[in-house]
Amino acid sequence: MEWRRFPAARRTILMASLMPVGVLAQNAFTWQQIKDKFEATNPTLQAARGNIDESRASEITAYQRPNPDFSFSTDGTQLSRYLGVWRPFSGTQYTTGFSYLHERDHKRELRLGAAKQSTTVAESTYADQERGLLFNLRSGFVQVLQAKAVLQNARENLDYWDRELNVNRRRFSAGDLAQVDLNRLELQRVQFEADFETAMVNLRTAKIQLLMLLIDRTPLEQFDVTGPYEFNEGLLPLEEFRNRALAMRPDLRAALQSVELAKINRQLAIANGSTDPTFSAWWTHNPSFNNPYDNNTLGASVTIPLRIFDRNQGEKARTQIDIARNERLQQAAQAQVLSDVDSAYWTLVQALNLLKPYKAKYLPLATDVRDKTSFSYQHGGASLLDFLDAEKAYRDTRLAYLNLIGSYLTAAAQMNMAAGQEVLP
Repeated sequence: MEWRRFPAARRTILMASLMPVGVLAQNAFTWQQIKDKFEATNPTLQAARGNIDESRASEITAYQRPNPDFSFSTDGTQLSRYLGVWRPFSGTQYTTGFSYLHERDHKRELRLGAAKQSTTVAESTYADQERGLLFNLRSGFVQVLQAKAVLQNARENLDYWDRELNVNRRRFSAGDLAQVDLNRLELQRVQFEADFETAMVNLRTAKIQLLMLLIDRTPLEQFDVTGPYEFNEGLLPLEEFRNRALAMRPDLRAALQSVELAKINRQLAIANGSTDPTFSAWWTHNPSFNNPYDNNTLGASVTIPLRIFDRNQGEKARTQIDIARNERLQQAAQAQVLSDVDSAYWTLVQALNLLKPYKAKYLPLATDVRDKTSFSYQHGGASLLDFLDAEKAYRDTRLAYLNLIGSYLTAAAQMNMAAGQEVLP
């Protein structure tokens, strides 16, 4: 049989069957495997984790004590000649001293608390960034599943139409079908071939987008994903989704933590306004004293700054304003959380309101109409136009159903992002 006699879609399937097994070997990843791979290799997340490590390193610096100061000085040096003998450095005074700044009002503890709180905010910010990236990843994963389902549907439609053509070719050979009707049926096949080829391209495009998110160079023929492409009719109450989001959303958590950080910075600003004494002690060797027993002396002092002018007033005012600003941002973040949950919830409700009648009524009805019309046409009880209309109605209904499932799964991913956790599979 000549190669050109095979239809285009059949040639594609036949070529795939003739390829070596190693070429077609695919690694079908589940959603959890895709997620783990993404979190382990994504450079954006790796860079964001570096911010957390930097913040932890700042905690070490924040809790360090002031270093003591050491001083050494000389004075009274005389280069003299006495009784014909040079006596350099005679009468030189040597002084060594130590001083230490004592920080009051728990400045070190407050600096450490602010640094730790900054690390906590960095962790929540990282989790929020991961939340957004995982939504994009989940949407790409759903697009691949949707493209696979549409491709399978296109393949089934093409196979079904080929069976119908075989039946009608036998009718034509038996003189039961006109040539023009057979030709119209043959022409209709091009639509099924176009649907198949379009679905194939869409699947490849969806895989390319998902591999780009994974920073993966795996050939398309060796990459695949697997997972349920269906919808769950059960749905939690809206209030339950709201409560989970308020408890788990990392951006809201970061806003709350920023308020606490602003309060710690306010306390630190007040503490920095207090005076810190400097304690000093020194030892002096002074051979120029007349008393031979007082060549070596000890001394000590305490230096206390005079706070005639409070040079920390501006920082105190700034931190007070920062508390109010972060409280307003917290309120805005909470409102955004509730808005995101409500939008995702009603999108899910709309998708379910369409999917339920499609599954329970319209899909079985479209299949029944197509099969009965095909039977009637083969036995002369229906026109060719009726048969083509019934087939088109089935194709449109089936495709709309698959696309609705894709919309539902995307809305479920949106709800997971809005809630800050996977509340829907």
